[in-house]
Amino acid sequence: MTVHRSSHHAKKSLGQNFLIDPNQLSRLVEALDLRAKDAVIEIGPGTGLLTERIQPLVRKLWAIEIDRDLAAQLQHAFSSAGNVEIIQADILKTDLIALCGTEDARVIGNIPYYITTPIIFHVLDHPGPLQDMTLLMQKEVGQRVVAEPNSKEYGILAVFSQAYARVQLLRSVPASVFRPQPRVDSCLVRWTFDKTAASRITEDALFRRLVRTAFNQRRKMLRSTLKTFDLQKLSHWDLTRRPEDLTVAEWIQLANDLT
Repeated sequence: MTVHRSSHHAKKSLGQNFLIDPNQLSRLVEALDLRAKDAVIEIGPGTGLLTERIQPLVRKLWAIEIDRDLAAQLQHAFSSAGNVEIIQADILKTDLIALCGTEDARVIGNIPYYITTPIIFHVLDHPGPLQDMTLLMQKEVGQRVVAEPNSKEYGILAVFSQAYARVQLLRSVPASVFRPQPRVDSCLVRWTFDKTAASRITEDALFRRLVRTAFNQRRKMLRSTLKTFDLQKLSHWDLTRRPEDLTVAEWIQLANDLT
């Protein structure tokens, strides 16, 4: 199947930067390691250059595109592909669990820089049916995902990502392979979701609230930032430490001790 190229002009309001380099597209598909049994959710298929490479390799492909014009073009281009469903929708308003059902789906996408973090958090809120997620994103955000404790990049995004998945920064991607060309480089990051994460975290909502509360004042000691919690339950913790000092495992244990 060949996607017919259009004269579509990238919309700045939607943060559209299309990956156009054939070699980079091939390397991206190779990194995905797709199998014939896979069900895939593609976020922001754009003009369909990646979609057309993925479609023959998988059993099912949901392509979620917010741009009405592009969604219409994709509907036409893939009208004869029985395994492709084009969905014109905002990924941030899409219930991935309802979409996949019991499917052990995989998420991929070249996502807009300006909503990278909201997209990641949205997917992390729906980890149940998902096997993994591989995203092409702003390099700076990718470095925050894989950051280690005691670094300036380590924060909420790293803790949440690493609590629910094994994360890998696969490679850097130069700005020159996109049109229009962004001002910064990108990187390819993979989350391999840990199905046992829920069993390690006693109360998920409490864990998330705890981490967010602490990192909202990351330079302060925990005894100052966590005053709204029952600190008597944490008497055995050194609360003079700062949020960036705790490992992901320690954040999980800290939350569990509060339940």
